[in-house]
Amino acid sequence: MSVSASSPPTPFAPVADASTLNLLALDTSTERLAVALQGRGVQATAVVDGGAQASTQLLPQLARLLGQCGMGWADLDRVAFGRGPGAFTGLRTACSAAQGIAFAHDLPVVPLDSLLIVAEDARLQVVAQAPHAQGTLDVAVAMDARMDEAYAGVYRHTGSGWQVLQAPGLYGLQALRGAWAGLRVDVLAGSALAVWAERMAWPGAAHRHAQEADRGAALLSLALQTAATDAGCDAAQALPLYLRDKVAQTTAERAAAKAAVNPAAATP
Repeated sequence: MSVSASSPPTPFAPVADASTLNLLALDTSTERLAVALQGRGVQATAVVDGGAQASTQLLPQLARLLGQCGMGWADLDRVAFGRGPGAFTGLRTACSAAQGIAFAHDLPVVPLDSLLIVAEDARLQVVAQAPHAQGTLDVAVAMDARMDEAYAGVYRHTGSGWQVLQAPGLYGLQALRGAWAGLRVDVLAGSALAVWAERMAWPGAAHRHAQEADRGAALLSLALQTAATDAGCDAAQALPLYLRDKVAQTTAERAAAKAAVNPAAATP
């Protein structure tokens, strides 16, 4: 019995001008579901409650955006998704949806660093507040990962786009203190700024953004910047970025974690 070799992935070419793309982007890495679309000279975004509702909300939200722009699934040129780091179930939801759309319509998939969405949102806030701030910006992002941990990374934005200075990692409080000791950046961003508040010796920064202004707009902006230099990959090669091997804790482990933060919590 002969076995035929599988076909190689479809080669995808980069685009000279990302503004010409019909691009759909989605992210469910946090408790907020963000979707965005550029097509036919129109841009549309939405940010709604995600979390446990993401799996049932995602496709209807995407279909609504397509209808809003007078488009169908077959009109798309690219699909981008937030690959993580973030919530385990959310990352699987986004990746599965992006793969399904891409497989059905032979589209390239553009994976996005979910922490970079936060960095891009912070950058857009800085530019809105200070339009002259168009030069190089170093942005440190720390997102609450629960269990008294944070997803964190450091990035630089230049005229040619984003560069990774410190790849995304999962940190406890002490570990992040060590990783960011002596760090100087222009912008601090992310939900961990509020969650850890005074417990973290935050690096010096001219701007701090614990709250995102418009995750949908940041998602679309980042997806277009990335698509301008990255042709994307075959759907089968699009994978989530999991940084936490263990997604659940035993009762004893939860008690120990609480005790590390507040010794009184360990008292029965």
